[in-house]
Amino acid sequence: MNQDVPQLSDGLLKRPVAVFGDGESGRGACSVLARIGVEGVVYDARGAEFTRAAAARHSLAVFSPGFAPDHPWIRLARESGATALGEIDFASLFWKGRILAVTGTNGKTTLVEFLAHALGGIGLDARAAGNIGRSLSRLASDGGCTAATIAVCEISSFQAETMGFFAAEALLWTNFAEDHLERHPGMEAYFRAKAAVAERSGTVFAGSSVRAWVEANGGVSAAFPHPPGRPGWGPNWIDTAGQAPDPRLSGTVFADHPQRENFLLAAAWWRAAGYDAGDLFRAARTFEVGRHRLSRVAEIGGVVFWNDSKATNFHAVEAALGRFGSPVLLIAGGKSKGGDIAGFAGRIAPRVKRAFLIGETGAELAAAFASAGVPHSMSGTLAAAVRGALSSASPGDNVLLSPGFASFDQFKGYADRGDRFEALVRGANAAHPAFLAG
Repeated sequence: MNQDVPQLSDGLLKRPVAVFGDGESGRGACSVLARIGVEGVVYDARGAEFTRAAAARHSLAVFSPGFAPDHPWIRLARESGATALGEIDFASLFWKGRILAVTGTNGKTTLVEFLAHALGGIGLDARAAGNIGRSLSRLASDGGCTAATIAVCEISSFQAETMGFFAAEALLWTNFAEDHLERHPGMEAYFRAKAAVAERSGTVFAGSSVRAWVEANGGVSAAFPHPPGRPGWGPNWIDTAGQAPDPRLSGTVFADHPQRENFLLAAAWWRAAGYDAGDLFRAARTFEVGRHRLSRVAEIGGVVFWNDSKATNFHAVEAALGRFGSPVLLIAGGKSKGGDIAGFAGRIAPRVKRAFLIGETGAELAAAFASAGVPHSMSGTLAAAVRGALSSASPGDNVLLSPGFASFDQFKGYADRGDRFEALVRGANAAHPAFLAG
């Protein structure tokens, strides 16, 4: 067994470790345990249940971010005398390289991918990890990683709210807006979860909307009540809202908002780290944004269809709508994550020509759009929404899938939702009456 884990007592690893969740985080934790010769026992809602008898077998439990801190299994583990750690906290104990953290309401994944791309471009070994589909545990168990490897970690509020060991040399905090209120009991609790990463980071670079929320809620000392004990500590505020376009970014994904704010944050950290600015601009010219992020799918009869399935909160939808010069036909709806739906509908009303509503929140959205004076249709399914939008659209219109909600009511995830949308659009043809008829 690897004994070089000073933060964990020997006793915690001498017995099998309970692993809650059989997804990427749980499997990653098991890969770390296998690497150090410790047995991992997986408990999952679709498999083995974690009972009081099971709890007696374990001194350590590692849980996936989908498990809320008050989950009955976590409470039971602790009541039985076990230590319970979030997966990314657990993984950080075994990670020997550098950590650069990224958090925020939106833009996290793109910024993580871009930083890994840019650092790779100057010859550094940088790997994207965290809430991006590859757990930090998976990276920690990769024998190819060394002390020089940089883990660029996307950190969600679900991961951040239970951190005790994870620490990053720097944090880039993209933005802050309403999200995940199905998990956090309010905006302050959501902010506190994000702030937990800031308090565990050497330096912090934060965007304009983060600063606006802090200033509206008591200032830095109130927002970060437990700073890391360094005189003068506080975020480096980066103006990500008011800066004019940089001609050097023309033709890149960072030419316009909302992606421009990602580049501005990356550039601030890049300069502070002592890297050459020219290398970052060169990386911007070769970087391609991931799928399902406001990407053009096809044009049918002069109507352009756009896939923004990754927009799972209100802020992301509003950012997407800001890219269009005229009102769009919007496909929206899904599984609720909490938040003020009426306020959201009112804010975007001037930018929506007609809304086509799907999923669990369809009826509530319909009432909100009706109050805001927005024409709308209760489509129910994505296929019906695409048919409805195509039959209602005129040449020059844009049809935008930007749901504003989670996808798990009708799909496996946002990628599945986006894939199905693209398949529907590509299968459609304005001269095909059978498609429009359903």
